[in-house]
Amino acid sequence: MILSAQTIRALRPVEPFVERSVVRGRSYGLSVAGYDIRICETLYLAPGAFSLASSIEHFDMPADVLALVKDKSSWARKGLSVFNTVIEPGWKGYLTLELKNQGDQVLRIDSGDPIAQILFYRLDAPSEAPYSGKYQNQEAGPQGARLEGEA
Repeated sequence: MILSAQTIRALRPVEPFVERSVVRGRSYGLSVAGYDIRICETLYLAPGAFSLASSIEHFDMPADVLALVKDKSSWARKGLSVFNTVIEPGWKGYLTLELKNQGDQVLRIDSGDPIAQILFYRLDAPSEAPYSGKYQNQEAGPQGARLEGEA
């Protein structure tokens, strides 16, 4: 079940937590059934270019909530794809975003711009083993891939 704004407000799985707000014509913060996050870095993405970026928001996921990262429509209409990511129950850290410009124009994304939307889902029972993997407590700033067993 997708969580309502009222439930997300009570849980506050992201910090800083902001009620719906607007910057440069794009909304961020709490929405009717999700939360729109912002990008930390300023990026220029040429057509076909790929980049990692970091969220401004820090996540602290409850053991009974899973989240999905989705494209923000205003960026998707300009050709920007935000790779869909699962945020596991129990995960904590800053989200690394995988971005690709599928369009034919250079995209400028300013630090603080709303960049992706997060949909939160309640599990039917808390996870018996909340996330404790290689990306737990992920630092701010874009983080590259980590393979199992790497330090």
